[in-house]
Amino acid sequence: MNKENTIQMNPNTEAGFEYIFKTYFRELHAYAFSLLKDWDTGEEIVQALFLKLWEKNEWANINTSIKSYLYKCVYHDSLNFMRREKTYLRYQTLTAHTLKNETDDASNKLKLSEVEHHLHLALNKLPEKCRAIFHMSRFEQLKYQEIANQLEISIKTVETHMVKALRILRKEMQEFLPLIAVMLINMFRS
Repeated sequence: MNKENTIQMNPNTEAGFEYIFKTYFRELHAYAFSLLKDWDTGEEIVQALFLKLWEKNEWANINTSIKSYLYKCVYHDSLNFMRREKTYLRYQTLTAHTLKNETDDASNKLKLSEVEHHLHLALNKLPEKCRAIFHMSRFEQLKYQEIANQLEISIKTVETHMVKALRILRKEMQEFLPLIAVMLINMFRS
């Protein structure tokens, strides 16, 4: 048996470890790169493997050839890295989606309060009787016949006031119609 084989057989010595490192590092690095498609990450995985083997002195637990053991370790470490990376990306995507929804909700609440404010101002511009009839119809959800009975007016008068109220509100709220449409679409999409 020559000196090289003796060193290779005893990786517990510094010289033996150095020999194994120099012999296999480049090809293990290339193998890790072929799995990960990232030069630096492949290098880190192989370095971490050798560091772990040196620190924990696990050479006695190897039952196969050193070369096949090292390749197997690089393979599993690369897979573990890809799994962690995939989980991290999934978490990052979920977090970004959650933050976007919360931001959208806050934005929608702000827009909704602005719309409500302008609706209140527009309702105040309605004549008193017209506003009362609109309120009974839209907010109290009374039918035209019920409104007519309560106010002791004809159904046709209720209809006339509602047409007038809707025309005024449409004119006053015109700048918010696209926003209202978008908000309604988002509400139904959720």
